[in-house]
Amino acid sequence: MFVAATQFAPVAGDIDANVRTIAGLVRAAGAEGARVVVFSELSLTGYEPSLIRDTPGLVLTEDDPRLDPVREACRDAGAAAVVNGPVRTTGSGAGITTLVIGPDGSLLARYDKRHLYGVEAEVFAPGAADGRFALDGLRFALATCYDNRFPELAERAVADDCSVYLASSVLGADNDSFEKVYPVRARDFGLYVVLGNVLGANEDGVGVGRAGAWGPDGERIADAGPGEPGFVLAEVG
Repeated sequence: MFVAATQFAPVAGDIDANVRTIAGLVRAAGAEGARVVVFSELSLTGYEPSLIRDTPGLVLTEDDPRLDPVREACRDAGAAAVVNGPVRTTGSGAGITTLVIGPDGSLLARYDKRHLYGVEAEVFAPGAADGRFALDGLRFALATCYDNRFPELAERAVADDCSVYLASSVLGADNDSFEKVYPVRARDFGLYVVLGNVLGANEDGVGVGRAGAWGPDGERIADAGPGEPGFVLAEVG
């Protein structure tokens, strides 16, 4: 199976614009054979926790009609999209939430980031359950940015028969995760690790791209490079 790791610069607070970009990347990656397309943390709104806190309309629901273009793109491309944004939890709170929209446009999985970082804890509610889905005989695990600092997530993924670990993140040039986290999770647990990252300025700094994947030996098998929006394909499984 081919998985696409994406990178682009979200427009801060503009869900419609970001959905258009996401839908376009799903179609483009699907045309090249991708069955799963992975996006960065808060790709639907941009990584802007303070803006999300102050703008209640940026919080989505699982069945939010603003995501219809992504659902349509998934159906057209025959691919699943792993998208992330602020999504309402039970009650009035919101999580930093990954929604996996399947190739038929239905919701395959939801995962709320478990380990919040910095200002995130003032804006969002932490999740309490691991994220899993299956497609074409492979089991996938979900993790979001700071989650990846905690090896027990990958350990549980392996125990749950997952072979592919999908990381939606926001990483700048000075982040050591490219060397000390993602390849280590891959090597230590025998997983394919696929990273969706961000480009452009955001509340955390400036995204550096380099979306891609590591094989179970910890070696890079795909790298989108810095600076240019788009995607790169990795064969997994």
